[in-house]
Parts: sequence; C-alpha cells; structure tokens
Amino acid sequence: MKWIVAIVLMAELFVCTWLAGQMVLCQTTIPERLQPAIYCILFGGVGGCIYCLRGVYLNSAVRDQWSNSWLIWYFIRPVVSCVVGGISFLFVNSGLLLLGAAKNPDASQLGMWAVAFLAGLNVDKFVEKFEGIGKSIWGIEPSRQSRNEQKSNSTKGDE
Repeated sequence: MKWIVAIVLMAELFVCTWLAGQMVLCQTTIPERLQPAIYCILFGGVGGCIYCLRGVYLNSAVRDQWSNSWLIWYFIRPVVSCVVGGISFLFVNSGLLLLGAAKNPDASQLGMWAVAFLAGLNVDKFVEKFEGIGKSIWGIEPSRQSRNEQKSNSTKGDE
C-alpha cells in the first residue's frame, strides 16, 4: 500500500508543478488577477506533497513503522496544503502577514510563493500562526483542535 501512496503523491506533485509551469510558459485563460492566488495554491500543494513523501520515506524505510491507519492523512494532507497555500495568499495580500519586500514586486511575488510553499509544508504551524493573527486582530480564540494539540504537546515534555 505504501507504494500506491508514494505513486499518488508523486503524481500530485507532478500535477502541481506541471500546472505552475504551464501557467508560466503558456498563455492561459486564467484571468491575470487570479494567477497569483493559483500559484500560491499550487506551491502549497507542492509543499504538502513533499512533506507527505518524506513521511512515506521515513515511516516505511527509516523507522519501519508504516501503518495503514494513516492512509487518509496521506491523501487529504496535500489537499489541505493547497487550501492553506491559498489562504496564505490572502494573508500576505491583505497585509496581515508582511514579507518586507515591497520595493521589488518580483521579490514579493517570490516571497509569496515561498510563504505558500512553507504553509503547505507545515500546515500545523501555519494554522497556529493564522489563529494567532486572528486572536490578536479580532479576538478570535484558537480552535479546540489547536488547544488540544497545545495541551498534548505541553504534557509530552513532562514525560
């Protein structure tokens, strides 16, 4: 089963990079205003696929602890990474997450893609960051899932 997961993840990685390449090299029918957001979605997907492929490698070859109970995670994580990559575009574009490269538009676009890639690569930390921004700006409390993860992480250090 791990080979099927690895092949699906590599196919998803190929699709994300191929679509980004097509957008760069070919004339697309996608409106120019939407292209930066789509790039961020694709770069988030690339980050998520790489993270999952690393998980397949580590859990099957290095640690020898492959478990089919994680299959759903391997298939859903790249989709979530695409969504978080798209959301990172909103945060950067709205000014809620600053890059500091405003003088050079190409640098800020590359920075936005890098943020989207990192968002897809490490969804958990970006969700925490988004929730922190939401709390500081609008007073929105972190989700129950984040609070439960923070509690379990704080008790892990006690063991």
